[in-house]
This record gives sequence, C-alpha cells and structure tokens, in this order.
Amino acid sequence: MGAGRPPYRRRRLSADGHELRLAVNYLAPALPARRLTPALRDGAPARIVNVGSVGQAPVDFADPRMDAGYSGAQAYYRSKFALAAFTFDLAGELASDGITVNCLHPATFMNTHMAREAMMPPMSTVGTGAKAVLNLAAGPAGGAVTGRYFDGESEARAHEGTYDPAIRARLRTLTAELLAPFLGDDARSGVR
Repeated sequence: MGAGRPPYRRRRLSADGHELRLAVNYLAPALPARRLTPALRDGAPARIVNVGSVGQAPVDFADPRMDAGYSGAQAYYRSKFALAAFTFDLAGELASDGITVNCLHPATFMNTHMAREAMMPPMSTVGTGAKAVLNLAAGPAGGAVTGRYFDGESEARAHEGTYDPAIRARLRTLTAELLAPFLGDDARSGVR
C-alpha cells in the first residue's frame, strides 16, 4: 500500500477485524435484519429492502477477510453477492411471517462519493436510485413479492450462485459465526 494509492483499493479491516467492504455492505445490513426480525414479525406486514449491486462475485469461504489476493473491486462484488444470497435465504425463512425481503441494484454509477472516488463518470442520478429503493420499500412491488432481485424497478436475476441452497447454507453458517459477538446465542440458532 504505497502513498497516494486511492483508498478504495486498500484492504482495510473494521474495528472487529472484518474486511471493511464485507462489514459495511453485508454484515451491517444482516445484523439489524436479524435483530429486528422479532419486532418485524410483531408489526407485520413489514418489508426488508437490501441495497445490493449488479456487481456480484462468489464469496471465498476459505478466506472471507481476503487475507490473500486482495482486490477492492472483488471485495465489493463478494459483499454484494453475500447480501443477495442472504436476502433470498431470509425471504424463505420469513415467508409465512408477513415480511417481504427483497434486494436491488438501485442504479448504475450514481453520482455518489464512491463512484467519484473510483473515477467513474456518473451514469445515473441518486434520485433514480432512490426511486427504485422506494418502489420496494413503500410501493406495491415490495409488498407483493419476496425473495426477489431487482435492477432498478424491474425484476431481474442476481448471480446464479446466490440461488444455490448449498452456498446459502455455507453463508448462513459463516454469518452466524461473524455476527455471534453481536447476537450471542441468537446467531448460532439462526434467529428463527
């Protein structure tokens, strides 16, 4: 990591030792989803909307912190893959509880700090992305379907691996281990 290297390319760990993109893009939404599930059940109907990305790559379960061969882009793609797979897994778990769980790629290269830092010219506005999120959070689509992936306001397909039950089971186990300090016994039991 030489001086002058853009910060989005550096491998960084969260305070609790997780690769930072995994912590921010995956563990940060997975933790409140797990912790709030009982309240959401009590207040059903309810919705969980995970903001993912069209950029997705399978998680390396042998090296989730990316201790070897780090790439900022791969870390981002893996975290968004994990979020989509988690979404589908949680949707199945909560299907009979009146809680919909969906994931979306809000828009491509919105004019955000992350896109500017990566020197990507904006292709979409933040307003376009916000409209797509609101479509699932408050519009008819988000209450009518669960366990789906959207590209903007249109239903689409996530990376094929996110639908694989074996991959989702491995991710569930890894997530329970990573969230155990925050959820205690609930993490190990899967918070059913």
